[in-house]
Amino acid sequence: MNTFDTVVKFFRDCGPFLYPSLTMLTLGLAIAIERFIFLRKTRAENRKMWDQVLPLLQKGQFKEVHAMTSASDSAIGKIVSNGLERMKSARRREDIDHAMEEGMMEIVPRLEKRTHYIATFANTVTLVGLLGTIIGLIKGFTAVASVNPAEKAAMLSGSISIAMNNTAFALMVAIPFLLIHAFLQARAGEIVDSLEAAKITFLNLVQRLAGEQLSAPERRTS
Repeated sequence: MNTFDTVVKFFRDCGPFLYPSLTMLTLGLAIAIERFIFLRKTRAENRKMWDQVLPLLQKGQFKEVHAMTSASDSAIGKIVSNGLERMKSARRREDIDHAMEEGMMEIVPRLEKRTHYIATFANTVTLVGLLGTIIGLIKGFTAVASVNPAEKAAMLSGSISIAMNNTAFALMVAIPFLLIHAFLQARAGEIVDSLEAAKITFLNLVQRLAGEQLSAPERRTS
């Protein structure tokens, strides 16, 4: 029996419980691919936008920065734009920080969107596999009870082998899903950390420039 026939036999022996497991496998992979692409795109857009606005912020060109960030769909653009908007009505660091935190509260759920389904699928497919194994064992023991004693050992071992296929397939799906979930969570956490770092840099720049503006008249009068 070649490899292809072995795989076909394996899936055939899993029985009807294979179908919900395959459905969760397909959905989980689709979510994982979509999330990976989204997080990779978000990270690249944030880095590109920050590299553009940081030199302008250091020069105090807030109007130019606001024009760029308000027209951008990037996460870092949203946060900086919120901070610049609040600067029009308030100059305290706390007020600007709160405005940027509002932007963070909108962004973080988008970064973690649908990722939790992957962990849910990993747990669910494991339970479905165990259920398939238990049902298979029940059927196997029931069938063995009515056969010739000489055939019981062979039939029972075959039934157990078939029943365990469900658990084996479930674990082959669940283990990678848990690793993928951890990877995506780590990627989202890295983006959130970079946004927090950019926010602190922005606040420090604003505070430093405000201090320089206040000290300039004092130097002129002295």
